[in-house]
Amino acid sequence: MAEATVTVGDLVAWIHRFSEVIAEHAEELTTLDSAIGDADHGTNMRRGCRAAVEALEATEPTDVSGFGRAIAMKLISAVGGTSGPLYGSFFLALGTAGGATAELDDAGTVAALRAAVDAVRSRGKAEPGDKTMLDALLPAVEAMESCLDEGGSLADALAAGTTAAEDGMHATTPMLARKGRASYLGERSIGHQDPGATSSWLLVRSAAQTLTA
Repeated sequence: MAEATVTVGDLVAWIHRFSEVIAEHAEELTTLDSAIGDADHGTNMRRGCRAAVEALEATEPTDVSGFGRAIAMKLISAVGGTSGPLYGSFFLALGTAGGATAELDDAGTVAALRAAVDAVRSRGKAEPGDKTMLDALLPAVEAMESCLDEGGSLADALAAGTTAAEDGMHATTPMLARKGRASYLGERSIGHQDPGATSSWLLVRSAAQTLTA
């Protein structure tokens, strides 16, 4: 087995960083959501991330599974709307894939992220091109897998994933929304960057900043 590189402590640091970044970008996310949604994505995500951080400060998990469950429960209950269940599914699946271990190697980390993205895809019944968070998450995890397959490190993989997520986020702008509230706008959804894809890019970028520190 390859040397373990990601600990539960690293995962906790990821959520702390994600919460900070969401707070910094909350107004931007809400502005994006005001064009094609309920104008509350930034507010909801900031509230959910704060709740997740508070839960981790109260009781820090001892294994990956416990980490995933703790974050999922808080995001589902505090974020609300469609984003809460989707982000909750992401972390619940990540924890389940990681299992009752306190650390993950490079391949195990990316495998857990793949399981998380697949859970979002299944829960949201979305496909690439539907103008959702999947348009950032799926290219990200595919880039990570390709990087590891080519002999790259986890740091390389997460950097590649961040770039792919950012490209995927920008690619949502010309798309016609086919899922969620944005889909009700039809052609009017074209020309607006998807807020869920934007927060997903921030999630991946936060991982790159913390899981290999």
